[in-house]
Amino acid sequence: MIGYARTSTIDQNLDAQVIALKAAGCSVVRTEQKSGTSLDGRDELKAILTFIQSGETLVVTRIDRLARSLSDLQAIVTRLKEKGAHLAATEQPVDTSTATGKAFFDMLGVFAEFETNLRRERQ
Repeated sequence: MIGYARTSTIDQNLDAQVIALKAAGCSVVRTEQKSGTSLDGRDELKAILTFIQSGETLVVTRIDRLARSLSDLQAIVTRLKEKGAHLAATEQPVDTSTATGKAFFDMLGVFAEFETNLRRERQ
């Protein structure tokens, strides 16, 4: 299992995510402190998506740590499927191999994008 931890800024702490990912059994945890509103500049995530192998699982603590837009989330899951890999979240029951799990994943993505849009409106 490969863990991925992300915070939006360098002022935020990654420790809790890293601890949770290691506790979940991740042998490798990649981290970055970049906005989740875009895949641009997220070199650690791109490296994972390049090198992950069939049968491996990408693990995050929550889906919003992976991406904040539904289209980006779907692109990531599509890339994982193409490589024969899977996605799991330690704090959410995500299993993209079932119809129910896929629907739940899509709902989480919609709400992550909604939260981002609300934050932008407040600024």
